[in-house]
Order: sequence, then C-alpha cells, then structure tokens
Amino acid sequence: MKKKKKESVSTIKLSKYFKQYKWQISLYLFLFVIYSAISVFIPIYTAQAIEFITLNETQKAINYFIMVMLFSVLANLLGIFIDLIYNKYSMKMIREMSLDCSKQAFKLNSMTYANHGTGEFTQRIVSDPGRIINSLARIIGYISSLVSAAAIIIYIIVMNYIIGLCIVGFIIIVSIIDYYRAKVREKNYAKNYKLNDKVLSITNEVVRSEKDIKMSGLEDKLNEIINERYDDYFKQNIKTYRINRCFNGGRGIFTTIFMYAILIFGLVLMQKELLTMAIFMLIYSYRGSIGSFGNYISAILDIFSDVKVSMQRIKEFFDEREYSVEKFGNISLKEVKGNIKFNKVSFNYKEYKFSRDEKTHELTKEMKSDMPVLKDLSFEIKPNTTVAFVGKSGSGKTTILSLISKLYDADSGEVLIDGVNIQNLDKETLRGSISLVNQFPYIFDMSIKENLKLAKIDVTDEEIERVIQDAYLKDFVDNLPDGVDTIVGESGIKLSGGQRQRLAIARALIRKSPIILFDESTSSLDNFAQEHIKQCIDNLKGQSTIIIVAHRLSTIKNADTIFFLDEGKIVDEGTFEELYDRNQTFKDMFTLENIQEKFDEKNN
Repeated sequence: MKKKKKESVSTIKLSKYFKQYKWQISLYLFLFVIYSAISVFIPIYTAQAIEFITLNETQKAINYFIMVMLFSVLANLLGIFIDLIYNKYSMKMIREMSLDCSKQAFKLNSMTYANHGTGEFTQRIVSDPGRIINSLARIIGYISSLVSAAAIIIYIIVMNYIIGLCIVGFIIIVSIIDYYRAKVREKNYAKNYKLNDKVLSITNEVVRSEKDIKMSGLEDKLNEIINERYDDYFKQNIKTYRINRCFNGGRGIFTTIFMYAILIFGLVLMQKELLTMAIFMLIYSYRGSIGSFGNYISAILDIFSDVKVSMQRIKEFFDEREYSVEKFGNISLKEVKGNIKFNKVSFNYKEYKFSRDEKTHELTKEMKSDMPVLKDLSFEIKPNTTVAFVGKSGSGKTTILSLISKLYDADSGEVLIDGVNIQNLDKETLRGSISLVNQFPYIFDMSIKENLKLAKIDVTDEEIERVIQDAYLKDFVDNLPDGVDTIVGESGIKLSGGQRQRLAIARALIRKSPIILFDESTSSLDNFAQEHIKQCIDNLKGQSTIIIVAHRLSTIKNADTIFFLDEGKIVDEGTFEELYDRNQTFKDMFTLENIQEKFDEKNN
C-alpha cells in the first residue's frame, strides 16, 4: 500500500472565471469604453446641432447631424461585436461555473443529500451561475446608459448651473431612496430563492415518481403539499413585487413631477433670457434619459443585489459545515482482496435543520432527529464469499452496505477492508473496488451500450457481449430493433424492473469489482425476474465478495453465511439450513414468504 497527498478543500471565487479570459474581457471592456464614449458625444453633438438650428446656421447643424449619424452607425457596429464577445465568453464562464458546482455535488456525502431538497442543488448548479454572469453584463450595459445620461447632465450644468443643480439634487434624492429599496429587495429575493428551491424539490419528486403516486392514490395529498409550497412561494413573490412596485411607482411619480417642473422652470428662465432655446430643447429631447438616471442607478443596485444573493448561495454550496463533503484517506491498495470487517461499529441516523442569519450569513445547525440504527456491531466477511443480511425493516441492513461503501461514516468503531480502516483509504481504492446494485438502480437516458460504458470507458464489444450474457439480458437485447444501441429512456423507463436490475448487474460486472453489494435487488420483482437475478448472483460466487441485503429469503439460499439482524445487532448467523433449523423467527419469516408467494401465484 502507498500513501497519497490529501487534496485541499474546494472553494469558489468569481475571479477564477474572469482570470482565464482576461484578454477577451479586456477587449470587451475596451470596446465598451469606446462605445460609451461615442454614446456621450451623440447627445452633445445633437445639442450643438439644435443650437445651430436656433441660430439659423443650417450648414453647421447639418454637419453635426452627419457626425451624429456616423457615431450612431459606429456605435451599432461596436454593439454587435461587443455582444458577440459577450455571448461566447459568458456562456463559457457559466458552463465552467456550473461544472464546478456539479463536481462539488459529486463530492457531497449522502447525509448532505438526505438533509437538503433536490431543488437546492438544481438551482445552485443550473440557475445561479447564469444569473451571476448575465447580471454582471447587464450592469455594464446600465453603466453605459448611466454615463450617457451623466454626460448630458454635465453638459447642462456647464451651460446652465441653475437647472443643472436642480437635476443633481433630484438624482441625490432618488439614489438615497433606491439604496434603501435595494436593501429590502435583497432580503426578499433571498427568501424567494429558498422557497423556489422547495417548489423545485417537490416538483422533481413528483415527476420521478408519477407511477407510484397514481397507483398509490397519493394525488390529493401531494396536491395539498404542492399547494402549500406554491402558496408560500407566491405569497413571498407577491410581497416582494408589492414592495418593489410601491418604491418604483413612488419614484416614477416623483420623477414625472420633477421633469415637468424643470420644463416649466426652464420656460420661466427662457423668458428672463437665462436659458437658451438649445439647452431647453436638449432637456426636452433627453428628459427620458435624465429622468431615467435614477432608474439606471436602481437597476444597477438591483443587479448587484441579485449577484450578491446568487453568489452567496453558491458560496454556501461550498461551505462544508452545511454541505458536508466526503472525506477520504491517502492509503492506496494495489489489489483489494475483499475481506470486510466491522469492529464495534455504532451509527445513528441524524437529521439537521440549517438556517443562516440574513445579515451575517452565519450558519445555525440544529438537530431535528437522532435515531440509533447500529450499536457495537462486529462481524467479518472472508474474501470471495457470499453473505446475506436479513431481518425486519429498520434492523440496519441497508445501513451496513452504506457504511461499507462509505456513503455513511460510522459514529464509532471501525469498518475495515483488507485490514485497513476505510477512513484511511483513498477514493480510487474504495470506490474502485465496490459496486452497488440497489432496489431501484438508476439507468440513464442513453443506449444500453452507453450505460455500460459509463462503468468502463474503454470496454470492448466482446466484454459487453459477455456481461449481457452473464446478466441474462441476451435474449432481450437480441430481440430489440437496435440491439445494444437501443435508447432506454430516462431512468430506464422503457425497461421492466427486472431488465433494469440485470442491466445494473451487467454494469457492475463490467467493473470487475472485488466487492459487490446487492441492496434489496429482487424485492419489487416477480418470481420469474427474481429467478434471473438469483442466477446472475449465483454465477458470481467465488469471483467476488458478494453481500446481499435480502427482503426475499428465497434469493439467499445459496449464501455461504447469513447474518440475522434485529434492532441493529446480529442475533444469529449460519447457513440457510442452519438458521431454518434452529431459529424460529427466521423459519417463520421464510414460511410466511412462501405462503404469500403461493397466494400471489394463485391470484395471478
């Protein structure tokens, strides 16, 4: 065995995504500065043209209008080029940020997924990166409009300081109002996103389990839950919109009154010959830009608020106090034989509630439940043997598999593989040596061949043919129009339960794992499909360490050892015949199962 260096904890910073495209971003900003400068000259030259019209100097006015036209054409051409640069590199940055979040999601441990809804992960991986990058580009656009409006205001101040100071006073008042409005909006939007996460989570669950919902008659109850979550979400959205609308409406009324007051005041100054017609026409022509100066500030504040909220959400995603990641050691085993040992292992299933302070973002962690599952459990499994764990629901069978594969970490005691504590094994050794086939294996929306290649990229056609044969899929695949190239649909929806199980087993066989875990792999299958799975497992005997968590005792008759669990403890162990002869509870379970199977066969 050899030791490896530990990797540092993942972090995420915006600067990381900008640095790698610094030259392209520099070009983008340089062109944007030119674009903004041109946008400044357009209203100034327009004002000059208006002034020459009032002085009856037509030719000079025409010359200025020609310059305005040329500047406008150049601005449009620059705008096209700027947009093309933005589109290309913003999409790259969004993609890379989303991929980093996706990689982080793979690092999270199973307890983290248990404590959070799927909507939280979807939003942070898919939506938040796009919000951040697109929002920053919108800020630059508003800054350009702000600069153009500022240029007009400065020009007015130079030409008439009385009107100019009135406009500056108006802008200061509006900016103060918008600053406080943006603070309120930021808090409300953070709440909106959290409630939206909950809506997405329940929606994802409904879509994935629609058959179970229909067949179990759960539509009404789930509709109630969905209604509650949508009600909370929409009430918060309505509240946020109402507050924003009141602020914006009030600012709009104030702006309208101010702009017409300025125009009236300008007419008064013109009568007293304190204001020229050219400046009055400039104010009138660009009253929208002047009045929108506050809108531009408001929009920039809103976007900064959105970026801050989204960036905070992504940073939280990388905060290991809430989103705990899997921890691996640095010991690498050259060859895993498959010896597994539990030494006084205890495990409690813990569920937490997380909350963050709206101002400081400090995390509060509160335990919702702490349920004991295993206590001081000890056993050993020899390499290349087949063992099974049986017992009532809640006895800890599946938890044992989760501890072996390090999906969960033991609270105390040791789980050892080939004499090494799995806490000290590196990820490649641990995950590369274990395959898991559970009750509902996830089959991806790809072809059968592509699903198998996920387990081994360089798998050969001969290997695929062999594992399809060993997993009892050959007759089924041979009858498909496209054979192994047949697309199986999302979650393998085009396959039966038994076919999905056998494809998952074929995927495990491709990896040639020294340890294979079967978690309730036949509990939802009919007897015919169950027999195929049993044959698949029997064919693996002696080649790998096989551990089976069984609901149906008939599937484990050929196991070398059966561990009988009760309330997280092994109360008996032996072969099927030994347990059947001496353990009345085990015998009763098997007898009841046989009666149920015969009853089902008779009624079918």
